[in-house]
Amino acid sequence: MADWTDQLPEAARAYLEGRRLDEVECLVADISGIARGKAMPAQKFAKQKNFFLPNSIFLQTITGEWVDDDGESFTEPDMILTPDFSTATAAPWTADWTLQVIHDCHDQQGNPVAMAPRNVLKRVVQLYNDKGWTPVVAPEMEFFLVARNIDPNQPVEPPMGRSGRRAAARQAYSMSAVDEYGPVIDDIYDFAEAQGFFIDGILQEGGAGQVEINLAHGDPIALADEIFYFKRLIREAALRHDCFATFMAKPIQDEPGSAMHVHHSVVDTKTGKNIFAAADGSETPEFFHFIAGLQNHLPSVIAILAPYVNSYRRYVRDHAAPINLEWGRDNRTTGIRVPVSEPQARRVENRLVGMDVNPYLGIAASLACGYLGLVDGKEPAPQFTGDAYDTEPDIPRSLSEALDLLDEATAMHEVLDPHFARVYSAVKKAENEGFLQVISPWEREHLLLNV
Repeated sequence: MADWTDQLPEAARAYLEGRRLDEVECLVADISGIARGKAMPAQKFAKQKNFFLPNSIFLQTITGEWVDDDGESFTEPDMILTPDFSTATAAPWTADWTLQVIHDCHDQQGNPVAMAPRNVLKRVVQLYNDKGWTPVVAPEMEFFLVARNIDPNQPVEPPMGRSGRRAAARQAYSMSAVDEYGPVIDDIYDFAEAQGFFIDGILQEGGAGQVEINLAHGDPIALADEIFYFKRLIREAALRHDCFATFMAKPIQDEPGSAMHVHHSVVDTKTGKNIFAAADGSETPEFFHFIAGLQNHLPSVIAILAPYVNSYRRYVRDHAAPINLEWGRDNRTTGIRVPVSEPQARRVENRLVGMDVNPYLGIAASLACGYLGLVDGKEPAPQFTGDAYDTEPDIPRSLSEALDLLDEATAMHEVLDPHFARVYSAVKKAENEGFLQVISPWEREHLLLNV
């Protein structure tokens, strides 16, 4: 077994030091970002070079239904899964000594499976690399800690804090609010340390029980892997303390939604210089082209950045989420924000991405918009300097409308992959149709006896 454990990252080796590895979890992120795969004894894992899963895992909706992909959903051919040992990390909440390993997906001819979200992100990153660019991202993760909700018919409530009171809303940046559920935060830190992840900061957001975790900037694929893992570890930390962690875009009525803001910069691969900053520190044409790419192409990928019917409940005026594609400097009312920074750290923040997004697809779609902007060479709209909530919304207001825009975006299909775009749209249309069959409490309350 030493031949493959020698390839493990330092944190994984440290976790296993002096211990016998019991189990390995072979993981793949599906379209929704859910961890699919299989677990096996470490001794069996050591003897196998490849593993197999049916490609139908990418044709499954969030409700467990299946869509058709030219008949393949019926035959379910196996994919070949290859472990990426750079992603090996501990599962510190398990009863035995377990490692998780993310796997890459190829078909039986050795081609990357186009439907696999990690492959979609790799494809977009490669397009940048082919131009001599290295994309850099820094994601922010917002989520809610909530009381256990075992009856879906009941509204979600904030968790009970150490004081015996439920977590309070409108306490952004309050340290005492974070302390209310400090034991959960402590476990998040402990799990992250065991997994080798660096947390750049944790803070209280505006919602009741809403937390934000910031990650340091870096490679898009590595950071998408981390977010994929973070969602799991945060859920496990919450369960230890009799509450749930949810990454729904809008879990509680009248509270702010949860976003995954993504900061973008692009580095010249040869020089290592940020292409958004000129030698004198001024803003370059590429900086403005990237912003224009976001403005021009984000509507076509809102269905990816806001992947569920619930996602569109987040885009509410004056609720800390954008309703437009305006851009501004240090302006949190705009959908596209340029934070205060030194020239070498100049970056563009996409504030439209919801935390319910598949991290691979959210980062890929956002980068794809910027890439098309760099290639198109167009100028953005003038900088917005006022309160952008006073403007009319200019993003899709429903999943159905967003999917129509995605279906029409042939240029975006070529960047992300046409096969992926077709499958993604089919999965989301099936989910949307399923939702339309559900009768909500609002309908029963206001329509049952009144119409």
